[in-house]
Amino acid sequence: MKLKIQLAALAMSVFVSGTALAVDLPTFKLEMNDGKLNPARIEVPAGQRIKIEVHNVGKGAAEFESVQLRKEKVLAPGADSFVVIAPLDPGEYKFFDDFHQSAQGVIVAK
Repeated sequence: MKLKIQLAALAMSVFVSGTALAVDLPTFKLEMNDGKLNPARIEVPAGQRIKIEVHNVGKGAAEFESVQLRKEKVLAPGADSFVVIAPLDPGEYKFFDDFHQSAQGVIVAK
């Protein structure tokens, strides 16, 4: 019984520390609105993980997609979600709304 309690405590501490790490990520906001991206250019720190909160404020579906970053996230109208991106080398990384091909953006890691 004592071992089960110790294992449960260990599992809880791992869960809590993992949650704290996710909260501490530099976070950037992106709004997608029926083919418009706001902002279309996101400047982020190079060399560290980041979180991009994606909000679909449009009337139709939207999809954050980046071939370079190997990320995609589909959002229903009014939905909010996020993507976590591994540390980036300095440079530019394109993303777009796959449902509205004209909506092009770039993440600039400095």
